Amino acid sequence: MTEGDLLPIVWAAIIAGGVFMYVLLDGFDLGVGMLFLTHPDKAARDTMMTAVAPYWDGNETWLVIGGAGLLAAFPRAYGIILPAAYLPITVMLIALIFRGVAFEFRFKAERSQFLWDIAFCVGSTVAAFAQGVVLGAFVQGIKVEQGAYAGGAFDWLTPFSLLVGVALLPGYVLLGACWLYGKTEGALRDHARHAARFALVGVMAAMGVISLWMVAFHPDVRARWFAMPNILFLAPVPLATLAVAGLLWRGLSKGPDSRPFLYAITLFGLGYLGLGVSRWPFVVPPSLTIWDAAAAPRTLAFTLVGAAICLPAVLGYTAYVYRVFRGKVSSSHGYH
Repeated sequence: MTEGDLLPIVWAAIIAGGVFMYVLLDGFDLGVGMLFLTHPDKAARDTMMTAVAPYWDGNETWLVIGGAGLLAAFPRAYGIILPAAYLPITVMLIALIFRGVAFEFRFKAERSQFLWDIAFCVGSTVAAFAQGVVLGAFVQGIKVEQGAYAGGAFDWLTPFSLLVGVALLPGYVLLGACWLYGKTEGALRDHARHAARFALVGVMAAMGVISLWMVAFHPDVRARWFAMPNILFLAPVPLATLAVAGLLWRGLSKGPDSRPFLYAITLFGLGYLGLGVSRWPFVVPPSLTIWDAAAAPRTLAFTLVGAAICLPAVLGYTAYVYRVFRGKVSSSHGYH
């Protein structure tokens, strides 16, 4: 395998890893935001906010890494995906900004605090939905002609993309509820348990519907999963998904409080793996592979040096923050 063949694979792994880290880390605090108004008690909402306060802004670093990596390593793909999903990406960014402003203002507001609570919940929900729509638009395929986006401003708006947008909501709620289950105590912990179980049912239903949709309407995906000998190697993925879902359900009543969040991460990982298997090696399905869209080998090698410096630093401070703020949290004493 030549350098030109290997470097796009390395960069695809880096970008996929960055996006997955964003989905997990910002996903749980978006999920907490979506759950924010489900608890009527102000002290409980204060605890929910404290449970994500040390992490939420750093979690979004991974979104920057994914976007910047795509621009640096696969500029042709960046130039196609951005105009294809320009509107939902814009909505997502506005919602994230709106959510961030609400997060900061809530700590200072007194009479208007409940309005900022609503803003925090709405911003989190809209951002999560927009991310799902972008994912759905990517998975269903993007129209490309002569190396450029050839669709319209609303080609992303399809039943499938809307379905994925809705499906991502219980996914993030599941992450957020499992995070709260591991971080809180008493009534709020019980509330998180019920929310997690409700969300888990929604996640499994959504995964089933989306999987069936892709198999039914995308012959290439159907061939990828069911052709021999692929089916022998890929059959464990859905079976493992069902097993992890069962363990998560059980973990919400037995075992360490931190375990359900780990199961939720595993569940997302299996879903992410399924999408990767369905669309590999396309960076712009169904026509542009990672090798078609990659920058020149010398560019990939040069930017890889920067990634080799930056990624360990980001991983290091992320791990440090999560280590410092480990343990349970309460509204009166914060982390303890």
